[in-house]
Amino acid sequence: MSFQAYLDAVEDKTGKTPRVLVDEARQRGYDAADVKAGVIVAWLAEEYGVGRGHAMALVHVIKKGPRISARHVGTTGAHRDATDLLWLDGKATRPV
Repeated sequence: MSFQAYLDAVEDKTGKTPRVLVDEARQRGYDAADVKAGVIVAWLAEEYGVGRGHAMALVHVIKKGPRISARHVGTTGAHRDATDLLWLDGKATRPV
């Protein structure tokens, strides 16, 4: 599953775009350097029922932003992504 696919699945599960969830995390102070991933994972599980793997994709975006390693971009592996910049504004608005 690609990184973007994880974020799309979180949107399906929660009904909220990744950007909205990132904004909620920032309002809670979860983007601070000293906040551990487990705190964010627990919040997403308790409030939205998001599983650990999917939550960890959001943790990356919350802590590091939407840019990912280009290692899987353009590959044929299971974790391939089309670009190193993740789309956070919802599947329906993603450019083709």
